[in-house]
Order: sequence, then structure tokens, then C-alpha cells
Amino acid sequence: MILVLVAFSVGRYPVSPAQLFALLWAKLTGASIAAPPPLETVVFRVRGPRVLAAIAIGATLAASGSAYQGLFRNPLVSPDILGVSSGAALGATLGIYLSWGVPGIQGLAFALGLGAVAVVYAIAASLPRLDPLLVLVLAGIVIGTMLGACISLLKYLADPYNQLPAITFWLLGSLSAITFGDVVSILPGVLVGLVPLWLLRWRLNVMTLSEEEALTLGVDTRRVRLTVIAAATLMTAAAVSVSGVIGWIGLLIPHFARLLVGPDFSRLLPAAMLLGAAYLVAVDTLARTIAPLEIPLGVLTAFIGAPFFIWLLAVSRRGWQ
Repeated sequence: MILVLVAFSVGRYPVSPAQLFALLWAKLTGASIAAPPPLETVVFRVRGPRVLAAIAIGATLAASGSAYQGLFRNPLVSPDILGVSSGAALGATLGIYLSWGVPGIQGLAFALGLGAVAVVYAIAASLPRLDPLLVLVLAGIVIGTMLGACISLLKYLADPYNQLPAITFWLLGSLSAITFGDVVSILPGVLVGLVPLWLLRWRLNVMTLSEEEALTLGVDTRRVRLTVIAAATLMTAAAVSVSGVIGWIGLLIPHFARLLVGPDFSRLLPAAMLLGAAYLVAVDTLARTIAPLEIPLGVLTAFIGAPFFIWLLAVSRRGWQ
């Protein structure tokens, strides 16, 4: 709550908490308020969408990262391990290259993000004799590398004065152009993906064991794996389609949440979502206030996340589980 108040208050146009509460009360009750004309624009059209988007996207990426790390039993797994971010990045890059509008760019990013993971899972399903988790990770790396090559090719072919800067800016991640419509557009995908993760929270605890132990305990590992991957991918694709590629949240926040509440997914999931939302709100506030020019979120999350992750590894005594 404090971070949200700070996010609304600081910036080139300061907004005091009293002004913010008075404006919100007037909006809810229909009462009149003597406020400067720019105040409502700043609160409801500039900072409001950014704060809501940061909450939704931060919580989404943290939840997806928690699910992936538990499913793959690997502390280095993040939501883009299966290529969803690379697919979304290629979709957005292609949309910008084709000079599509913002809805088309976001739709193509969402579609190719899902498509990339579908290809990875199809490759893993075609090789049933091998370790499914290992094949998924390796196939995700291969497909992600190929998609990265396609992005590089499109950047090389793009107009260096208009398209290339737009592509580069999108790939670095930002909430500067977010709108309430963008926030609303990602909510269905996030909610549809979040519900299965919560319903499968007990099975996800079992999935942190070995494949044989999980099967012995009566868990259909193949069905649970497919459901969790589909749900987490849907959530990640929805978030990345409007924000661009924002790294480290899905890797860092689940570790911190696990350190605070333990590995039980019924506690880990809500804790990770709260921490992810707070973290992205704080980072986005820093990105637009600490320098004359706004710093891309992907850059700032890396600068903050890398040393913080090393600190987490140093203070953790229980391991990632």
C-alpha cells in the first residue's frame, strides 16, 4: 500500500496523499473538488494505468516463475525458459516491422508467445523415451535461440529511423505507454491461467519430488505438467504482450518468497504474487524518477536483480526447496 501511494505521489508532477485521496473520494461519490486540471489527468490517465499494470504484471510473472521452478525442480528456471518471451518478442517485432497498430502488435506478441511454447511441448512429446523435463528445457533453449535469430534479422531489415528504435524500446520493456485498456486486456489470460495453478497447488507440491515418487503418490504427472505449463505460459504471454520483456521477476521473486514462507505452494503462490507486484511497482517508480530520461524496466530489473539474487543465495540456508 505504501509503495502504491509513493508511486502515485512522486514524479515530475507531485501529488500529495491528501490530494490523491480527495480525488479518489470525489470520483467514487461524485462530489466536486477544487483540484488543478492536470491532477486528474496525471492520476487517472498516466500513473493509474502504470501502477495497476505493474501490480498485475509483477504478480503474474512471479506466479509463473514459482510454478515453473516447482514443476522443473530447478532454481534457475524462469517464465521464459520455454520460449514464451522470445515468441512474444518476435511477434511484437514482426508487428512493428509490418507497421501494425498497437492492438495488432500486442495480439501477435500474445499469439507467438503461446505458439513458441506449443512447439517446444510438441518436440518434447515426440521424444517420449527421454526425460520430459530435460527435453522441455533443451527444446526451449533451441527454439528461443532460433526466435532470437529471427528477431535479429528483422532488426537488421527494419527502418533504422522509425522501426528499429520502436523495436529496441519494446524489447527493453516499459510501462510508459500503458493504458487502462491494456490492463483490462491481460486480465482474462491472467485469471484463466491463475485458477488452475491454485487448484493444483497440492499436486504441485508433489511434483517437486521425483517423477517416480509423484507417480507412486497417485499424481498424473503428464497431465499436471501440461496443465501447469499451459496456465503459466498463458499468464506470461498476456503480461509480456503489453509490457515487453521484463526479466528477473520470475526468477528472483519466487526465491525470496520461498525464503520467507517455505516451499508449500499454497503459501508460496500468494506470497510470490504480493512480492512480485510490490517489486515491479517499486522498480517502475524508480525507472521514471531517478533520471531525466526514463530507464527501461528490463535494464533496471537486471541491475537490481543480479546482486540481490547473489545475496539471496548467500543468506539462504534451506536451499531452493
